[in-house]
Amino acid sequence: MTMIKTILLVEDDFLNRRLAKKILTGQGYEVAEAKNEQEALASLEAGTIDMAILDINLGEQELGGISIGRRMQHSGIPFLYLTAYDVNDIVAKAVATAPQAYLTKPFKEVDLLTSVQLAFQKFTEAGQTRASMRVKEGDYFVDIYLDDIDYLEAGGNYLLCHAQNKVYRNRSSVKQIMETLPAAMFVQTHRAFIVNKAKIEKFNLKSLIVRDTVIPVSKNFVHNINLIQQR
Repeated sequence: MTMIKTILLVEDDFLNRRLAKKILTGQGYEVAEAKNEQEALASLEAGTIDMAILDINLGEQELGGISIGRRMQHSGIPFLYLTAYDVNDIVAKAVATAPQAYLTKPFKEVDLLTSVQLAFQKFTEAGQTRASMRVKEGDYFVDIYLDDIDYLEAGGNYLLCHAQNKVYRNRSSVKQIMETLPAAMFVQTHRAFIVNKAKIEKFNLKSLIVRDTVIPVSKNFVHNINLIQQR
């Protein structure tokens, strides 16, 4: 398990900042706010930030978010851009700073949370540390290591995450979570199931076994059996 993460939210628009903060705190993150580059840099210098979400246009300073991103490239802190811009040259300037993710406005709640998770994921993988996932255990949020996960199962509005003889919840869809999980570690076997390849005990073209649980392999995902055979 890891400690609660603090996200720096740099956004000059109060309503957008309030919406994003509500979504992030609802998922168990601590949120530090900044409405301009100066406030953002002060928060970063305080040394308590685990990730930054940077709006590209900060009002008075056009592309102020990219300026912050340039400073953060070698800071050891992951960051992503939140912006309404889709102009090629602006996108190119943003991408050149090597953000972990890029999210355009307007955004849905699940899109923001997935982008944050993806950013943390890519950052930890690049640093070759144990990657983790934010999940809910009862009324509390916790982070669990990906290599501890046995399998994930669609369950209504949540994904049910089976790990170490416990079941956690993650507010995402199978499609969205597959975009954040490392392909070398996980494989989808059914529209409702994702499996940690290292935890597979045995398998055939119709099902596989993980911790004595039978998990189906549907026709649409039989081709992924080849990926399992290569593990």
